[in-house]
Amino acid sequence: MAPSSQELEPPVCRDRRRIAALAGLAPIARDSGKRAGPRSIGGGRPVVRTILYFAALQASRRSVVFRTFRERLSSAGKSTKAALIATARKLLVTLNAMLATATDYDPAAT
Repeated sequence: MAPSSQELEPPVCRDRRRIAALAGLAPIARDSGKRAGPRSIGGGRPVVRTILYFAALQASRRSVVFRTFRERLSSAGKSTKAALIATARKLLVTLNAMLATATDYDPAAT
């Protein structure tokens, strides 16, 4: 028996915050009382996070859209690693939107 078309569709999360948390790229607040420390990433799936990190590294070197995004964050004072994590999150959100709409990558749309 052949699988239905609904079974073949990849699961798509409609909320960009939830997909980032699933991949471990969402900022986590570890505040206590009046103390509001810096946010860090964690949780999620470490393998997915690692793959997205390296993909963001290459995308920020090769793609004009992601390169300008990373350079804008770096010029705003973000550390290199924070800019790369933000680029990885942008890449993840872009890939998720491509899956949701069943479209190819269009640099003009991002």
